[in-house]
Amino acid sequence: MIKSFAQFLVLGILLTLTACSSTNPIQPTPQLSGTGPAPIKESSTAIPTRPFYKPGELVDYIAQTGDTVPALASRFNTTIQEIMAANPIIPPDATTMPPGLPMKIPIYYRELWGTSFKTIPDNAFVNGPTLIGFNTSAFVASHSGWLKDYVGYVASDGGYRTGAEIVDFVAANYSVSPRLLLALLEYQAGALSQPKEPKSQYILGFNVLYSETLYYQLIIAAQTLNNGYYGWRAGNLVEFERPDQTIVRPDPWLNAGSVGIQYYFAQLLSGPDYDHAVGPDGLVKTFEDLFGDPWANNLVLIPGSLKQPDMILPFARNQIWTYTGGPHTGWGSGEPFAAIDFAPPSEFHGCFTVDPQNYAVAAADGLVVRSDINGLALDLDGDGDERTGWVIFYLHLAGATRMPLGTQLHAGDKIGYPSCQGGEVTGTHVHIARKYNGEWMLADGPLAFNLEGWITHAGTVAYQGTLTRNGATVTACQCSNYNSEIKSGAGP
Repeated sequence: MIKSFAQFLVLGILLTLTACSSTNPIQPTPQLSGTGPAPIKESSTAIPTRPFYKPGELVDYIAQTGDTVPALASRFNTTIQEIMAANPIIPPDATTMPPGLPMKIPIYYRELWGTSFKTIPDNAFVNGPTLIGFNTSAFVASHSGWLKDYVGYVASDGGYRTGAEIVDFVAANYSVSPRLLLALLEYQAGALSQPKEPKSQYILGFNVLYSETLYYQLIIAAQTLNNGYYGWRAGNLVEFERPDQTIVRPDPWLNAGSVGIQYYFAQLLSGPDYDHAVGPDGLVKTFEDLFGDPWANNLVLIPGSLKQPDMILPFARNQIWTYTGGPHTGWGSGEPFAAIDFAPPSEFHGCFTVDPQNYAVAAADGLVVRSDINGLALDLDGDGDERTGWVIFYLHLAGATRMPLGTQLHAGDKIGYPSCQGGEVTGTHVHIARKYNGEWMLADGPLAFNLEGWITHAGTVAYQGTLTRNGATVTACQCSNYNSEIKSGAGP
Protein backbone atom coordinates (compact mmCIF):
# COMPACT_ATOMS: atom_id res chain seq x y z
CA MET A 1 0.00 0.00 0.00
CA ILE A 2 1.23 3.49 -0.82
CA LYS A 3 0.93 5.48 2.38
CA SER A 4 2.47 8.84 1.57
CA PHE A 5 1.90 11.64 -0.87
CA ALA A 6 5.55 11.41 -1.94
CA GLN A 7 5.22 7.75 -2.94
CA PHE A 8 2.00 8.54 -4.82
CA LEU A 9 3.79 11.36 -6.60
CA VAL A 10 6.48 8.95 -7.85
CA LEU A 11 3.74 6.61 -9.08
CA GLY A 12 2.12 9.52 -10.91
CA ILE A 13 5.38 10.41 -12.66
CA LEU A 14 5.91 6.80 -13.78
CA LEU A 15 2.36 6.51 -15.10
CA THR A 16 2.69 9.82 -16.91
CA LEU A 17 5.86 8.60 -18.62
CA THR A 18 4.57 5.17 -19.56
CA ALA A 19 0.84 5.53 -20.20
CA CYS A 20 -0.35 5.50 -23.80
CA SER A 21 -2.55 8.34 -25.00
CA SER A 22 -6.32 7.93 -24.95
CA THR A 23 -7.83 7.33 -28.35
CA ASN A 24 -11.32 7.24 -29.72
CA PRO A 25 -12.45 3.92 -31.16
CA ILE A 26 -13.73 5.80 -34.18
CA GLN A 27 -11.39 7.34 -36.76
CA PRO A 28 -13.45 9.03 -39.50
CA THR A 29 -11.74 9.65 -42.82
CA PRO A 30 -10.98 13.40 -43.11
CA GLN A 31 -13.25 15.10 -45.63
CA LEU A 32 -13.86 18.85 -45.55
CA SER A 33 -17.58 19.40 -45.90
CA GLY A 34 -17.32 23.13 -46.51
CA THR A 35 -21.00 23.62 -45.73
CA GLY A 36 -21.22 24.02 -41.97
CA PRO A 37 -23.05 21.20 -40.19
CA ALA A 38 -22.99 17.97 -42.13
CA PRO A 39 -26.30 16.26 -42.90
CA ILE A 40 -27.45 13.97 -40.13
CA LYS A 41 -26.66 10.36 -40.84
CA GLU A 42 -26.29 7.22 -38.86
CA SER A 43 -22.75 6.46 -37.75
CA SER A 44 -21.18 3.40 -39.28
CA THR A 45 -19.63 2.47 -35.94
CA ALA A 46 -21.90 1.49 -33.10
CA ILE A 47 -21.15 3.20 -29.78
CA PRO A 48 -21.45 0.71 -26.91
CA THR A 49 -24.00 1.28 -24.17
CA ARG A 50 -23.46 0.67 -20.47
CA PRO A 51 -25.02 -2.35 -18.76
CA PHE A 52 -27.08 -2.18 -15.60
CA TYR A 53 -24.81 -2.31 -12.56
CA LYS A 54 -25.63 -3.68 -9.15
CA PRO A 55 -25.48 -1.07 -6.36
CA GLY A 56 -21.87 -0.69 -5.27
CA GLU A 57 -20.50 -2.98 -7.99
CA LEU A 58 -16.82 -2.33 -8.64
CA VAL A 59 -16.12 -1.18 -12.19
CA ASP A 60 -12.79 -0.61 -13.91
CA TYR A 61 -11.70 2.96 -14.51
CA ILE A 62 -8.45 4.41 -15.83
CA ALA A 63 -7.68 7.79 -14.29
CA GLN A 64 -7.72 10.71 -16.72
CA THR A 65 -5.96 14.04 -16.56
CA GLY A 66 -7.37 16.28 -13.84
CA ASP A 67 -9.37 13.57 -12.07
CA THR A 68 -9.91 13.94 -8.33
CA VAL A 69 -11.55 11.51 -5.93
CA PRO A 70 -14.41 13.88 -4.97
CA ALA A 71 -15.29 14.48 -8.62
CA LEU A 72 -15.18 10.76 -9.42
CA ALA A 73 -17.46 10.05 -6.47
CA SER A 74 -20.00 12.49 -7.85
CA ARG A 75 -19.84 11.16 -11.41
CA PHE A 76 -20.19 7.51 -10.39
CA ASN A 77 -22.88 8.33 -7.81
CA THR A 78 -20.81 6.92 -4.96
CA THR A 79 -18.81 8.31 -2.02
CA ILE A 80 -15.24 9.36 -1.40
CA GLN A 81 -14.99 6.82 1.40
CA GLU A 82 -16.04 3.93 -0.86
CA ILE A 83 -13.54 4.90 -3.55
CA MET A 84 -10.72 5.18 -1.02
CA ALA A 85 -11.61 1.79 0.48
CA ALA A 86 -11.59 0.17 -2.98
CA ASN A 87 -8.26 1.80 -3.89
CA PRO A 88 -5.89 1.62 -0.90
CA ILE A 89 -3.08 2.75 -3.20
CA ILE A 90 -4.46 6.31 -2.99
CA PRO A 91 -3.12 8.27 0.01
CA PRO A 92 -5.53 10.45 2.01
CA ASP A 93 -3.76 13.66 0.93
CA ALA A 94 -3.91 12.93 -2.81
CA THR A 95 -4.77 15.83 -5.11
CA THR A 96 -5.05 14.89 -8.79
CA MET A 97 -4.98 11.27 -9.87
CA PRO A 98 -2.03 10.13 -12.02
CA PRO A 99 -3.37 9.75 -15.59
CA GLY A 100 -3.30 6.07 -16.49
CA LEU A 101 -3.81 4.84 -12.91
CA PRO A 102 -6.05 1.71 -12.91
CA MET A 103 -8.84 2.19 -10.37
CA LYS A 104 -11.87 0.34 -9.06
CA ILE A 105 -14.94 2.52 -8.62
CA PRO A 106 -18.04 1.42 -6.65
CA ILE A 107 -20.81 2.49 -9.01
CA TYR A 108 -24.45 3.22 -8.35
CA TYR A 109 -26.40 3.14 -11.57
CA ARG A 110 -28.18 6.20 -12.94
CA GLU A 111 -30.76 5.95 -15.66
CA LEU A 112 -30.45 7.91 -18.89
CA TRP A 113 -26.68 7.83 -19.15
CA GLY A 114 -25.71 9.40 -22.45
CA THR A 115 -23.26 8.37 -25.12
CA SER A 116 -19.88 6.96 -24.12
CA PHE A 117 -18.24 8.53 -27.18
CA LYS A 118 -15.39 10.91 -26.36
CA THR A 119 -15.22 13.93 -28.64
CA ILE A 120 -11.98 15.74 -27.75
CA PRO A 121 -9.26 15.41 -25.10
CA ASP A 122 -8.88 18.08 -22.45
CA ASN A 123 -5.66 19.37 -24.03
CA ALA A 124 -7.66 20.22 -27.19
CA PHE A 125 -10.29 22.08 -25.15
CA VAL A 126 -8.27 24.61 -23.15
CA ASN A 127 -5.95 27.29 -24.45
CA GLY A 128 -2.88 25.39 -23.26
CA PRO A 129 0.48 24.02 -24.43
CA THR A 130 -0.87 22.34 -27.58
CA LEU A 131 -1.63 25.81 -29.00
CA ILE A 132 1.99 26.95 -28.94
CA GLY A 133 2.98 27.84 -32.49
CA PHE A 134 -0.61 28.03 -33.77
CA ASN A 135 -1.31 31.28 -35.61
CA THR A 136 -5.03 31.96 -35.73
CA SER A 137 -4.77 34.87 -38.16
CA ALA A 138 -2.64 32.90 -40.62
CA PHE A 139 -4.94 29.89 -40.38
CA VAL A 140 -8.07 31.96 -41.03
CA ALA A 141 -6.35 33.79 -43.91
CA SER A 142 -5.58 30.44 -45.55
CA HIS A 143 -9.29 29.65 -45.87
CA SER A 144 -11.84 31.22 -48.20
CA GLY A 145 -14.73 31.60 -45.73
CA TRP A 146 -16.40 34.80 -44.56
CA LEU A 147 -14.40 34.94 -41.31
CA LYS A 148 -11.30 36.02 -43.28
CA ASP A 149 -12.82 39.40 -44.10
CA TYR A 150 -14.86 39.87 -40.94
CA VAL A 151 -14.28 42.96 -38.78
CA GLY A 152 -16.24 43.56 -35.58
CA TYR A 153 -16.39 45.78 -32.53
CA VAL A 154 -14.99 44.50 -29.21
CA ALA A 155 -16.72 46.32 -26.37
CA SER A 156 -14.18 45.64 -23.62
CA ASP A 157 -11.41 47.07 -25.79
CA GLY A 158 -13.43 49.85 -27.34
CA GLY A 159 -12.04 49.08 -30.78
CA TYR A 160 -12.46 47.01 -33.93
CA ARG A 161 -10.78 43.66 -34.53
CA THR A 162 -10.63 41.11 -37.32
CA GLY A 163 -12.49 37.82 -36.99
CA ALA A 164 -9.27 35.98 -36.15
CA GLU A 165 -8.35 38.59 -33.53
CA ILE A 166 -11.77 38.24 -31.92
CA VAL A 167 -11.28 34.47 -31.73
CA ASP A 168 -7.88 34.96 -30.06
CA PHE A 169 -9.26 37.59 -27.70
CA VAL A 170 -12.02 35.29 -26.44
CA ALA A 171 -9.65 32.30 -26.34
CA ALA A 172 -7.15 34.18 -24.17
CA ASN A 173 -9.66 35.56 -21.68
CA TYR A 174 -11.72 32.39 -21.22
CA SER A 175 -8.74 30.07 -21.82
CA VAL A 176 -10.62 28.06 -24.43
CA SER A 177 -8.70 26.72 -27.42
CA PRO A 178 -8.93 28.97 -30.50
CA ARG A 179 -8.93 25.78 -32.59
CA LEU A 180 -12.07 24.64 -30.80
CA LEU A 181 -13.74 28.01 -31.33
CA LEU A 182 -12.83 27.90 -35.03
CA ALA A 183 -14.18 24.35 -35.35
CA LEU A 184 -17.48 25.48 -33.81
CA LEU A 185 -17.67 28.45 -36.16
CA GLU A 186 -17.10 26.17 -39.14
CA TYR A 187 -19.45 23.42 -37.97
CA GLN A 188 -22.29 25.79 -37.11
CA ALA A 189 -21.75 28.68 -39.53
CA GLY A 190 -19.32 27.65 -42.31
CA ALA A 191 -16.97 30.46 -41.21
CA LEU A 192 -13.92 28.99 -42.93
CA SER A 193 -15.55 27.59 -46.05
CA GLN A 194 -18.65 29.64 -46.93
CA PRO A 195 -18.40 33.04 -48.63
CA LYS A 196 -21.29 34.64 -46.72
CA GLU A 197 -22.33 34.71 -43.09
CA PRO A 198 -25.48 32.76 -42.17
CA LYS A 199 -28.71 34.72 -42.58
CA SER A 200 -29.48 34.29 -38.89
CA GLN A 201 -28.26 37.25 -36.85
CA TYR A 202 -27.21 34.81 -34.13
CA ILE A 203 -24.24 33.11 -35.80
CA LEU A 204 -23.85 30.32 -33.20
CA GLY A 205 -27.52 30.04 -32.33
CA PHE A 206 -27.51 31.85 -28.98
CA ASN A 207 -30.66 33.94 -29.20
CA VAL A 208 -29.82 36.40 -26.44
CA LEU A 209 -30.71 40.09 -26.45
CA TYR A 210 -27.87 42.35 -27.66
CA SER A 211 -25.67 39.37 -28.60
CA GLU A 212 -25.95 39.55 -32.38
CA THR A 213 -22.27 40.12 -33.12
CA LEU A 214 -19.59 37.48 -33.54
CA TYR A 215 -17.85 38.82 -30.44
CA TYR A 216 -20.83 38.29 -28.16
CA GLN A 217 -21.76 34.97 -29.73
CA LEU A 218 -18.21 33.70 -29.05
CA ILE A 219 -18.33 35.02 -25.48
CA ILE A 220 -21.53 33.07 -24.82
CA ALA A 221 -20.02 30.02 -26.53
CA ALA A 222 -16.84 30.13 -24.45
CA GLN A 223 -18.76 30.63 -21.21
CA THR A 224 -21.09 27.75 -22.08
CA LEU A 225 -18.16 25.47 -22.88
CA ASN A 226 -16.49 26.35 -19.58
CA ASN A 227 -19.69 25.76 -17.63
CA GLY A 228 -19.76 22.21 -18.91
CA TYR A 229 -16.03 21.53 -18.66
CA TYR A 230 -15.47 22.84 -15.16
CA GLY A 231 -18.82 21.68 -13.85
CA TRP A 232 -17.72 18.13 -14.75
CA ARG A 233 -14.20 18.73 -13.45
CA ALA A 234 -15.57 19.80 -10.06
CA GLY A 235 -18.19 17.05 -9.92
CA ASN A 236 -21.02 19.58 -9.69
CA LEU A 237 -22.53 18.83 -13.10
CA VAL A 238 -23.94 15.32 -13.48
CA GLU A 239 -27.02 16.11 -15.56
CA PHE A 240 -28.49 18.86 -17.72
CA GLU A 241 -31.48 19.50 -19.96
CA ARG A 242 -31.78 20.02 -23.69
CA PRO A 243 -34.24 22.53 -25.20
CA ASP A 244 -36.94 19.84 -25.44
CA GLN A 245 -36.56 19.32 -21.66
CA THR A 246 -35.08 15.84 -22.04
CA ILE A 247 -32.32 15.05 -19.56
CA VAL A 248 -28.72 14.21 -20.41
CA ARG A 249 -26.65 12.42 -17.79
CA PRO A 250 -23.07 12.22 -19.11
CA ASP A 251 -21.44 8.81 -19.10
CA PRO A 252 -19.24 8.75 -15.94
CA TRP A 253 -16.21 7.52 -17.90
CA LEU A 254 -16.11 10.68 -20.02
CA ASN A 255 -13.40 13.33 -19.78
CA ALA A 256 -14.09 17.00 -19.07
CA GLY A 257 -13.50 18.11 -22.68
CA SER A 258 -16.14 15.73 -24.00
CA VAL A 259 -18.69 16.80 -21.40
CA GLY A 260 -17.96 20.44 -22.20
CA ILE A 261 -18.96 19.76 -25.83
CA GLN A 262 -22.08 17.84 -24.78
CA TYR A 263 -23.18 20.63 -22.45
CA TYR A 264 -22.59 23.22 -25.15
CA PHE A 265 -24.80 21.51 -27.71
CA ALA A 266 -27.42 20.65 -25.09
CA GLN A 267 -28.13 24.39 -24.82
CA LEU A 268 -28.94 24.52 -28.54
CA LEU A 269 -30.05 21.14 -29.87
CA SER A 270 -32.29 18.18 -29.06
CA GLY A 271 -32.97 14.74 -30.48
CA PRO A 272 -31.04 13.58 -33.58
CA ASP A 273 -29.45 17.03 -34.06
CA TYR A 274 -27.86 16.83 -30.63
CA ASP A 275 -26.83 13.18 -31.07
CA HIS A 276 -25.15 14.01 -34.36
CA ALA A 277 -23.32 17.07 -33.00
CA VAL A 278 -21.71 15.13 -30.13
CA GLY A 279 -21.12 11.96 -32.13
CA PRO A 280 -18.28 10.83 -34.43
CA ASP A 281 -19.72 12.59 -37.49
CA GLY A 282 -20.42 15.91 -35.75
CA LEU A 283 -18.14 18.58 -34.34
CA VAL A 284 -15.20 16.23 -33.89
CA LYS A 285 -15.30 15.39 -37.62
CA THR A 286 -15.03 19.09 -38.44
CA PHE A 287 -12.19 19.46 -35.93
CA GLU A 288 -10.34 16.56 -37.55
CA ASP A 289 -10.87 17.97 -41.03
CA LEU A 290 -9.35 21.27 -39.97
CA PHE A 291 -6.64 20.29 -37.50
CA GLY A 292 -6.16 16.53 -37.59
CA ASP A 293 -6.99 13.92 -34.97
CA PRO A 294 -7.26 15.72 -31.60
CA TRP A 295 -6.40 12.48 -29.79
CA ALA A 296 -3.06 12.15 -31.59
CA ASN A 297 -1.46 14.53 -29.08
CA ASN A 298 -0.90 12.64 -25.83
CA LEU A 299 -0.06 15.69 -23.72
CA VAL A 300 -1.01 15.20 -20.08
CA LEU A 301 -2.63 18.52 -19.27
CA ILE A 302 -2.89 18.02 -15.49
CA PRO A 303 -0.35 15.56 -14.04
CA GLY A 304 -0.94 13.33 -11.06
CA SER A 305 -0.25 14.63 -7.55
CA LEU A 306 -0.14 18.24 -8.74
CA LYS A 307 0.79 20.69 -6.00
CA GLN A 308 0.46 24.46 -5.94
CA PRO A 309 3.73 26.40 -5.55
CA ASP A 310 4.12 28.46 -2.38
CA MET A 311 2.08 31.66 -2.59
CA ILE A 312 1.58 34.61 -0.25
CA LEU A 313 -1.49 36.78 0.24
CA PRO A 314 -1.69 39.30 -2.63
CA PHE A 315 -1.18 42.48 -0.63
CA ALA A 316 1.66 44.24 1.16
CA ARG A 317 3.22 42.61 4.22
CA ASN A 318 1.68 43.09 7.66
CA GLN A 319 -1.40 44.84 6.32
CA ILE A 320 -4.99 43.96 7.16
CA TRP A 321 -7.26 43.66 4.14
CA THR A 322 -10.76 42.24 3.74
CA TYR A 323 -11.68 38.93 2.17
CA THR A 324 -14.58 40.22 0.07
CA GLY A 325 -15.16 37.34 -2.33
CA GLY A 326 -15.04 33.59 -1.87
CA PRO A 327 -14.73 31.23 -4.85
CA HIS A 328 -16.35 32.66 -7.97
CA THR A 329 -15.72 32.83 -11.70
CA GLY A 330 -12.15 33.20 -12.89
CA TRP A 331 -13.39 35.08 -15.95
CA GLY A 332 -16.91 35.68 -17.19
CA SER A 333 -20.03 34.94 -15.20
CA GLY A 334 -20.21 31.21 -14.47
CA GLU A 335 -17.77 28.34 -14.14
CA PRO A 336 -15.01 27.92 -13.25
CA PHE A 337 -15.10 29.05 -9.63
CA ALA A 338 -11.38 29.75 -9.72
CA ALA A 339 -11.03 33.24 -8.22
CA ILE A 340 -11.16 34.98 -4.84
CA ASP A 341 -11.19 38.70 -3.96
CA PHE A 342 -9.45 40.98 -1.46
CA ALA A 343 -10.10 44.67 -0.75
CA PRO A 344 -7.76 47.19 0.91
CA PRO A 345 -8.70 49.02 4.12
CA SER A 346 -10.77 52.16 3.62
CA GLU A 347 -13.38 54.35 5.23
CA PHE A 348 -15.31 54.33 1.96
CA HIS A 349 -17.53 51.77 0.23
CA GLY A 350 -17.75 51.23 -3.50
CA CYS A 351 -15.05 52.56 -5.79
CA PHE A 352 -12.37 54.77 -4.25
CA THR A 353 -8.75 55.83 -4.71
CA VAL A 354 -6.43 53.59 -2.73
CA ASP A 355 -3.92 54.85 -0.18
CA PRO A 356 -0.40 54.61 -1.73
CA GLN A 357 0.72 52.07 0.85
CA ASN A 358 -2.16 49.67 0.08
CA TYR A 359 -0.85 48.07 -3.08
CA ALA A 360 -1.32 44.53 -4.39
CA VAL A 361 1.73 42.28 -4.65
CA ALA A 362 3.00 39.31 -6.61
CA ALA A 363 1.91 36.17 -4.75
CA ALA A 364 4.97 34.30 -6.09
CA ASP A 365 8.04 34.92 -8.23
CA GLY A 366 7.10 35.33 -11.87
CA LEU A 367 7.19 37.17 -15.19
CA VAL A 368 4.39 39.47 -16.34
CA VAL A 369 3.27 38.00 -19.68
CA ARG A 370 -0.01 39.91 -20.06
CA SER A 371 -0.96 43.32 -18.69
CA ASP A 372 -4.00 45.25 -19.84
CA ILE A 373 -7.47 46.23 -18.70
CA ASN A 374 -8.60 42.63 -19.14
CA GLY A 375 -6.10 41.28 -16.63
CA LEU A 376 -2.51 40.67 -15.66
CA ALA A 377 -0.96 37.22 -16.00
CA LEU A 378 2.06 36.35 -13.86
CA ASP A 379 3.92 33.39 -15.35
CA LEU A 380 5.60 31.38 -12.59
CA ASP A 381 7.72 29.08 -14.78
CA GLY A 382 9.29 32.06 -16.55
CA ASP A 383 8.99 30.70 -20.08
CA GLY A 384 7.01 33.74 -21.15
CA ASP A 385 3.88 31.83 -22.17
CA GLU A 386 0.59 32.11 -20.27
CA ARG A 387 -0.51 28.73 -21.64
CA THR A 388 2.13 26.66 -19.82
CA GLY A 389 2.80 25.82 -16.19
CA TRP A 390 1.47 27.76 -13.21
CA VAL A 391 0.07 31.25 -13.81
CA ILE A 392 -1.51 33.70 -11.36
CA PHE A 393 -4.18 35.88 -12.95
CA TYR A 394 -5.01 39.32 -11.51
CA LEU A 395 -7.98 41.49 -12.42
CA HIS A 396 -9.04 45.05 -11.46
CA LEU A 397 -5.54 46.49 -11.17
CA ALA A 398 -5.45 50.22 -11.93
CA GLY A 399 -4.01 50.81 -15.39
CA ALA A 400 -1.73 53.71 -14.48
CA THR A 401 0.22 51.66 -11.92
CA ARG A 402 -0.18 48.10 -13.20
CA MET A 403 3.18 46.42 -13.84
CA PRO A 404 3.92 46.35 -17.59
CA LEU A 405 4.52 43.40 -19.85
CA GLY A 406 7.93 41.80 -19.35
CA THR A 407 8.42 42.82 -15.72
CA GLN A 408 10.16 40.21 -13.57
CA LEU A 409 8.74 40.16 -10.04
CA HIS A 410 9.55 38.44 -6.77
CA ALA A 411 6.95 37.40 -4.22
CA GLY A 412 5.92 40.53 -2.32
CA ASP A 413 6.88 43.01 -5.06
CA LYS A 414 4.32 45.64 -5.96
CA ILE A 415 2.19 44.53 -8.91
CA GLY A 416 -0.35 47.37 -8.96
CA TYR A 417 -3.18 49.03 -7.08
CA PRO A 418 -6.67 47.55 -6.65
CA SER A 419 -9.40 49.45 -8.48
CA CYS A 420 -12.76 49.14 -10.18
CA GLN A 421 -11.23 48.86 -13.65
CA GLY A 422 -11.83 45.83 -15.86
CA GLY A 423 -15.16 44.01 -15.70
CA GLU A 424 -18.18 44.57 -13.49
CA VAL A 425 -17.45 45.43 -9.86
CA THR A 426 -19.25 46.72 -6.78
CA GLY A 427 -16.15 48.19 -5.16
CA THR A 428 -12.38 48.57 -5.25
CA HIS A 429 -10.61 45.21 -4.88
CA VAL A 430 -8.17 42.79 -6.47
CA HIS A 431 -9.30 39.50 -8.01
CA ILE A 432 -6.85 36.60 -8.27
CA ALA A 433 -7.09 33.16 -9.84
CA ARG A 434 -4.71 30.37 -10.89
CA LYS A 435 -4.17 28.42 -14.08
CA TYR A 436 -2.03 25.40 -14.85
CA ASN A 437 -1.23 24.56 -18.48
CA GLY A 438 -4.07 26.85 -19.46
CA GLU A 439 -6.68 25.17 -17.27
CA TRP A 440 -8.31 27.24 -14.56
CA MET A 441 -7.59 25.72 -11.15
CA LEU A 442 -10.67 25.54 -8.94
CA ALA A 443 -10.32 27.71 -5.83
CA ASP A 444 -11.83 24.99 -3.63
CA GLY A 445 -11.28 21.22 -3.66
CA PRO A 446 -8.28 18.88 -3.37
CA LEU A 447 -6.06 21.56 -4.92
CA ALA A 448 -7.57 24.59 -3.19
CA PHE A 449 -5.93 28.01 -3.03
CA ASN A 450 -3.22 28.04 -0.36
CA LEU A 451 -1.99 31.52 0.54
CA GLU A 452 0.44 31.52 3.47
CA GLY A 453 -1.35 28.45 4.82
CA TRP A 454 -4.83 29.97 4.42
CA ILE A 455 -6.96 27.39 2.59
CA THR A 456 -9.98 28.38 0.50
CA HIS A 457 -13.40 26.79 1.02
CA ALA A 458 -16.43 27.55 -1.13
CA GLY A 459 -19.81 28.63 0.15
CA THR A 460 -23.19 27.51 -1.08
CA VAL A 461 -23.18 30.18 -3.80
CA ALA A 462 -20.60 32.26 -5.64
CA TYR A 463 -18.61 34.77 -3.59
CA GLN A 464 -19.42 33.06 -0.30
CA GLY A 465 -16.94 30.90 1.58
CA THR A 466 -14.09 30.97 4.07
CA LEU A 467 -10.33 30.91 4.50
CA THR A 468 -9.06 28.63 7.28
CA ARG A 469 -5.67 28.19 8.92
CA ASN A 470 -4.77 26.39 12.15
CA GLY A 471 -8.29 26.59 13.52
CA ALA A 472 -8.80 30.26 12.55
CA THR A 473 -11.52 31.20 10.06
CA VAL A 474 -12.02 34.27 7.88
CA THR A 475 -15.46 34.59 6.26
CA ALA A 476 -15.91 36.29 2.90
CA CYS A 477 -18.17 39.33 3.01
CA GLN A 478 -18.50 42.47 0.90
CA CYS A 479 -19.53 44.20 4.10
CA SER A 480 -15.86 44.30 5.21
CA ASN A 481 -16.59 43.41 8.81
CA TYR A 482 -14.28 42.12 11.52
CA ASN A 483 -14.84 38.45 10.57
CA SER A 484 -13.66 39.08 7.00
CA GLU A 485 -10.38 40.76 7.94
CA ILE A 486 -7.08 38.97 7.27
CA LYS A 487 -3.49 40.01 7.93
CA SER A 488 -0.65 39.20 5.55
CA GLY A 489 2.73 37.94 6.66
CA ALA A 490 1.46 37.09 10.12
CA GLY A 491 3.21 33.72 10.38
CA PRO A 492 1.74 30.23 10.63
